[in-house]
Amino acid sequence: MAEQERTPLVGIIMGSKSDLPVMEGCTAELEKLGVPYELVIASAHRNPQKVHEWAQTAADRGLRVIIAAAGKAAHLGGVVAASTPLPVIGVPMKTSDLGGLDSLLSMVQMPSGVPVACVAINGAKNAAIFATQILGAGMPEYLDVIKSMKQEMAEA
Repeated sequence: MAEQERTPLVGIIMGSKSDLPVMEGCTAELEKLGVPYELVIASAHRNPQKVHEWAQTAADRGLRVIIAAAGKAAHLGGVVAASTPLPVIGVPMKTSDLGGLDSLLSMVQMPSGVPVACVAINGAKNAAIFATQILGAGMPEYLDVIKSMKQEMAEA
């Protein structure tokens, strides 16, 4: 993929391989928008060292935005946000227990000073679009991509 040959600007982290089918909506949208990304699977509970190391080095690797997908207790976004100065977008995963409401509430109830923006349950595509909008605030090429996308939507 051409996007993967460039330095990734968006980091995608998910707590489990089971999140991958939903998050393919995110990767597909980033590819469509021309945004290079990296993807890692690491649980805040089962691989905390890996999560911390990945998050702490994200800015040094050139990332500018992080998308964190998790279900149930959904601590991943908050753990990542506590370990990086970069903006973090949470994607709450639909769960069998409470339909994803557990994930959603876990993500939006972050303590003061550790914000995590949050999209809808399984809102992977919107996370990609929002990440691109964040990039567009400082990178005109991504602002143009978003303008074009919104124009196409308006004309549809």
